[in-house]
Amino acid sequence: MKSVKKLMAAAGLISILLLSACISNEESSGSGEGKLTIGTEATFAPFELMEGDKIVGFDADLLDAIMKEAGLDYEYKNTGWDPMLVGVEDETLQAGMAGITITDERKESYDFSAPYFEATQVIAVPEGSDIQSAEDLSGLKVGVQNGTTGDEAAQKLVGKNSSDLSKYDSSAATMMALQNGDVEAVVTDIAVAQHYVKNNPDANLTLIEDEDNFEKEYYGVLLPKDSEHKEKIDEAIQTIMENGTYEEIYQEWFEGTPDIEALESTQP
Repeated sequence: MKSVKKLMAAAGLISILLLSACISNEESSGSGEGKLTIGTEATFAPFELMEGDKIVGFDADLLDAIMKEAGLDYEYKNTGWDPMLVGVEDETLQAGMAGITITDERKESYDFSAPYFEATQVIAVPEGSDIQSAEDLSGLKVGVQNGTTGDEAAQKLVGKNSSDLSKYDSSAATMMALQNGDVEAVVTDIAVAQHYVKNNPDANLTLIEDEDNFEKEYYGVLLPKDSEHKEKIDEAIQTIMENGTYEEIYQEWFEGTPDIEALESTQP
């Protein structure tokens, strides 16, 4: 009888130990993965902005949908633009999402997810300005966000080391500089400029599109080279585009309907 009791007790102890091990493993790894820390620069409305101590915006909502679909646990942190780039490259951050344009130059240092948004640059000027196209920017004071594709586009127009080019830490700061008369024009992403003009009607700004000088760009999730998470994230992006989730999120932040076919045509 004592032997049976000992066997039962031993079996019970083994079960408890196995259950504890399973629980411990689940708690430490979530759904098979550790928590990813994802950086951003939360002054790029409507893609990311701060609402109290919370990051909100199109990117924030889309990121949440992507990570849920991919089964990945994550934390979204407002690191700032340059620290985000450095953090992803040295892998202290596992990703970055901040309206980041996929470029060949950036691909030398990073991997990107499949594209999730189509964009282009636009020129913001005061109402009544004589500026009609990108070619009119030569010799004028132009504001850009440092290290962005708007910065690169403006350098091609006014000169790489031109004293006429004023660089700021955020897109919002460039628009404020334009409002204050510190610069005569700003080159920035069209959706960001449209959002600013719409929400600041007293600023009396207008936007000039120039398809001849500004090419289409595509945003992607920034990842370290050879990221183990790229495949899951790419598959999740594809799924939410197919099941209607992407369009729902898009219409919460933008007017009109997204051209999902055009985006899917860019998928690897």
